[in-house]
Amino acid sequence: MVTLPHVPAERREIGVDVDVLFGAVPNREVDASLDAVAGQQESHGVRRGLLCSLRAALFDVRSGNDETRKASEQHPRFVPVGTVDVRDALGAEDEIARLAGSGTRLLRLFPPEQWAEPVSPGLAHIVDVAVTYDLVLLTSGDFSQFWRPFAGRGARVCFLDVHAYRVSDFVVMARREPGFVASTRMLVGPDSIERIAGEVGAHHLAYGSRTPVHDVMPSALRLRTAGLTEQDWRQVSRGTAEEWLGEER
Repeated sequence: MVTLPHVPAERREIGVDVDVLFGAVPNREVDASLDAVAGQQESHGVRRGLLCSLRAALFDVRSGNDETRKASEQHPRFVPVGTVDVRDALGAEDEIARLAGSGTRLLRLFPPEQWAEPVSPGLAHIVDVAVTYDLVLLTSGDFSQFWRPFAGRGARVCFLDVHAYRVSDFVVMARREPGFVASTRMLVGPDSIERIAGEVGAHHLAYGSRTPVHDVMPSALRLRTAGLTEQDWRQVSRGTAEEWLGEER
């Protein structure tokens, strides 16, 4: 593990990372193999990760989702996250049913990567189907655009790309949407994490790194040095994700 002598002992372990990928990374010199991803997480003091296959996101949904499940069995530190192709809402209906039937609790969406617009009827339908199955959603995309398909549906959703510049936008929506959560990965402003926790509560935040596409260190260090109460820090570093997994303490 990376040595962090200036970090309090109680903040050295981050319980759950909600933004972890593995598999083939097109056009990148990145080692996204399962062992490499597990090693990165462990070396930075991250105990568990919500894992999704890039094969499922970019190439073939069904085999990629099966790959994720096998990976989580091989590495118990990972919790499997399913995905669908948002360009194929009809196929997504069947895959969501299959995932839910296998016990999957989380569904990750990749609208920008799959060239889906925020106003896509198919995307809105997929969100409705996922909510029907009581799945927690994780989604990429600029929050100022992609909040729309999730609002007013009772969705529990983590927005993985909430930037420090979008803190006010997120807070305004989180006041109306109790299930809206922001990943901390891009909340790099001097008070971004603290502002959200103070305005709407730490349960609207969850730690994310996007391992292995991004270095774990900046997001982990920012969270470890955040001006949060210890209760709020535990909520962000593990509590929000554990609640999604039915592990409330």
